[in-house]
Amino acid sequence: MHSTAHAKAEAILANLKVVDGERHRRAHQAGMNRAVAAVKAYQQRRFTHTYADLLASERYGSASRFFLDELYGPSDFTRRDAQFARVVPALVRLFPDEVVQTVAALAELHAMSESLDSAMAAALHDATEISARDYIRLWQATGRPKDRQAQIDLTLGVAAQLDSFTRKPLLRNSLRLMRGPARAAGMSELQHFLESGFDTFRAMKGADEFIATVKSREQALASRLFQANIDAASSTPSSLSALACLPDPAP
Repeated sequence: MHSTAHAKAEAILANLKVVDGERHRRAHQAGMNRAVAAVKAYQQRRFTHTYADLLASERYGSASRFFLDELYGPSDFTRRDAQFARVVPALVRLFPDEVVQTVAALAELHAMSESLDSAMAAALHDATEISARDYIRLWQATGRPKDRQAQIDLTLGVAAQLDSFTRKPLLRNSLRLMRGPARAAGMSELQHFLESGFDTFRAMKGADEFIATVKSREQALASRLFQANIDAASSTPSSLSALACLPDPAP
């Protein structure tokens, strides 16, 4: 494995180790798994709320659902992560470089998101349901605005990379040819993610507007959540603006 491939493999493994560390910490801290599940469930509802129009769109619905299920949802990715960790050397050897870069970005995003989710859950204590006001308090208690921006940038980066794949038909053919070797190497979960992402973005016939919309809304949301004066004696313009971005009450 040459030096560049080795560096990418090490970066992927380091981020998967962060994710595994978060899971280990949650498992050994009373109530943390339940609190993280509550945070993730609310964030999935928030995404559905923020992108209701895109989810209902004939053109952008599938891509929005892909993001919701693969990046924002409360799904347990333990199996997929375990596959990644086992086969990273094979991944960087067998898959095209563009695919390896996407997996590296996905691993970095995964580590960042899990770290932020743990921090929010730690501030939730024993609650199992989250209101919009709760979510703003958790967001502000966690802080880390630079990490929030990095989370947005990584999400957009994964989207842009998947979109770039659609302009490389030979890459799609390469992915199709990788099904057998990927299955034999224990990479079926990764193979499914890549093929699903490729086909979803190809069907969109151009992702520029989709990516720009996600960028605009996510950055506006983050700004409003950080600025909201949610603990004021009465509702303030900043708190009302933030609350309008969030779903509430819980169903």
